[in-house]
Amino acid sequence: MRPTPQDPSDKMEHNITPNDIIDFIYAEARMLDEGSYNDWLDLWLPDGHYWMPLDYKQTDPINETSLLWEDSFMLRLRVERLNGARTFSQKPKSRCHHVIQRPFVDIFDLENGEFQTNTSMHYVETRLDDQILLALTATHDLKLLDGALRIANKKVELLNSDAAFGNIQLLP
Repeated sequence: MRPTPQDPSDKMEHNITPNDIIDFIYAEARMLDEGSYNDWLDLWLPDGHYWMPLDYKQTDPINETSLLWEDSFMLRLRVERLNGARTFSQKPKSRCHHVIQRPFVDIFDLENGEFQTNTSMHYVETRLDDQILLALTATHDLKLLDGALRIANKKVELLNSDAAFGNIQLLP
């Protein structure tokens, strides 16, 4: 019998450790790999943003073009499309796999409940005969809210962000 993964949204005491932050990042990747998109959405703060810059080391998501700059509304639309029974572009469904290095905890501010991680990974997405491999670095801004970690913002920097891409259906 497979052990039940620890839900990163479980209430945590305020004595959170860097390992709790790292476990959260691994659990988020697993949710995406297993297609648990609704659970993944529950990890987000309502005013959070998912950002994928167009240019390497881009610093401004508002005044510069990005591959993705999605707020809560757009993330929910994406998940509804992925979960939809009548989404013909997802028959069969896309699948993904994250191979992540151990995340670095760059900011650990327990007093304010704010944390930041930096994670290098390879992301594979497949559907039918198409498969893409992306090398990237993900930066998570996390906040402790009512004893639970939540994603305030996530920035995914593709190593080859300036390349021509087809559709990326899921979320690295």
